This record gives sequence, C-alpha cells and structure tokens, in this order.
Amino acid sequence: MSMSEASIPKSDQIVVAALYKFVSLPDFEEIKPRLETVCTENSVLGTLLLAREGINGTVSAPRAGIVALMNFLWADSRFADLAPKYSIAPEQAFTRMKVKLKREIVTMGKDGIDPNRLVGRYVKPANWNALIQDPDTLVIDTRNNYEYAIGTFEGAVDPATTTFREFPQWVEKNLKSLPADKRPKKIAMFCTGGIRCEKSTAYMLEQGFEEVYHLEGGILKYLEEIPEEQSLWKGECFVFDQRVSVTHGLQVGHYDLCHACRMPITEEEKQSEKYIQGVGCPHCYDSLTDDQKKRFGERQKQIQLAKQRNEKHIGRKMLAKETHTE
Repeated sequence: MSMSEASIPKSDQIVVAALYKFVSLPDFEEIKPRLETVCTENSVLGTLLLAREGINGTVSAPRAGIVALMNFLWADSRFADLAPKYSIAPEQAFTRMKVKLKREIVTMGKDGIDPNRLVGRYVKPANWNALIQDPDTLVIDTRNNYEYAIGTFEGAVDPATTTFREFPQWVEKNLKSLPADKRPKKIAMFCTGGIRCEKSTAYMLEQGFEEVYHLEGGILKYLEEIPEEQSLWKGECFVFDQRVSVTHGLQVGHYDLCHACRMPITEEEKQSEKYIQGVGCPHCYDSLTDDQKKRFGERQKQIQLAKQRNEKHIGRKMLAKETHTE
C-alpha cells in the first residue's frame, strides 16, 4: 500500500517524523547524496541512517519539508509503505541534518539477525494492556537505563543496559541460562518507536524462545492512541531530540538535558549545587575533571553570547543525543 502526504499532520508548528524500515538496500551509499539534497533544500533537520538492511531516523521540519522528504522516499517502491510516527513540536527539534552510512540501522552487533525473515508477533496498542497484565508474560524494556529511569510500563523488567549492544549479553545471562521449565511462557518487548524490538524479537526467536511479542509502533504509538486514564505507562518517554521527553498525547514532557553527560534531568535536580547549566549535573558533576568543567563552562558562555546575538552557536550541535536515533 502506497502512503500519501494526507497522513502527515496539518500544523503551523514543526512536524517531527520518526521512521524506520528493514528492507534490502544494496544501493544505500548511492541514496545518501540524493537524500541529503532533499533535506537541505527543504529545511529538514535531524539524523537519518542508511545501511544495507534499511533506513532509520528522526527528523523535524515545517510540514512542507516533511512532505517533500516523504514524497521523495515514497517514490522508491521499497519505501512505498513507510509510515512514520508523527508528532508536533513548538520549534525545531534538531540543530543540523546528518545522513550517515552504517553497518546496521540499529546496532546490536550480531550478524544474521534479519527481521524481514524472522520477527516477533506485533501487538497493537489497543491490545497491549491485556498482554502485559497476563501473569504468564515477562515484559522487557529493551531501551537503555537512562530511558527506563524516567518512564516505563508497569511491571517491566529493566535489563540495565547502557547501549543496545549489551542486550544479547543480558539475555544470555538472565534468560537463556534458565532451565526450559523455568523460562517465561510469553515475552513482550517494547522500545521507543519499534525498531529495537524488531531486532530484539528476531534475536529472541533465533535463541529458541517461541512466543515473543512486541508493541507495534512502540511507546510513541501507545502514548498517541491510548487515553491516559486507560494507560499502564508510568512517567515520560525519552526522545532523542531537543524535546527530551514526551507524555501522553505526545505532548512535550518536563525533563531537561544535561549538556555534559546527556542525561535527562528534573527541575528538582537543577536546584542541586552540582547542577551548573552547560557544565554538569548531579549525575556527572563529581566525575568531571577541572579541565572539563572549565571547557564546558567556556562553551556555555559562548552559547549564551550567540543567543544574545540571535545566532546558533556550533556548540549547540552536541547538546542533545542527536547521534542516536533509537
């Protein structure tokens, strides 16, 4: 089924589009310059990853820019059914545009994992609550520890990973080592937009787990479709752009970002004596060297001066986790 621009929200604000698709792209290197041109000419900012296994990324732009980008992608039959998850932001969610060539569009570090060949069972947001409330279901949050810390589903297990590469090791240690009669009957997995679960469910099936499910469209789709009064989501959902987090209805959340360690921080944490804007926060202040504190302080000073001149300082390019696209 071919998608159309009618699916893109009509808004005078910035449209954010999170997209991915596992599809064979032997010509992924040739796609890059054309994709860069479309984004540059239409004020699209963010990050798009291209690999032999597909495309992944999150971008933001005025609606016309997103329309131009998606029409370019949809014109390629391999992306004809690409259906981004859209949300609205009051201002640009990114500071620059990057199209990167990668070995994987989401890095697990395991060869031969192909979601087009083998993948878990998709569960619509409307059916997710029933699945994760089933006592026979083990619910696993496949995201990283700092994402889990600000919000997750009730009863979800935290693998305490700092990168997605660590997930297979966690499975090996905590699940594969269990006797067959002690293994969970059902495994339900979720992530921000769905891409990590595509790979993680494929991996779990490869490891011999049989009844493996994942949330279709990820947390973002769940927060978009499920009313807050019916939701089993607790907290906020970390996103890899300058919004930092979103809540039910995909409204901008209440977290800020430490510009030193890139950790989400609360208003309460910003009242700490260890929080210095642009320099450090309670999560990282004690681990910073005096030289780092000095350099970060100088960077913040330059950012403030540029802001006073209504300019964007190059240092702002590294203020968000823009190098990660789920």
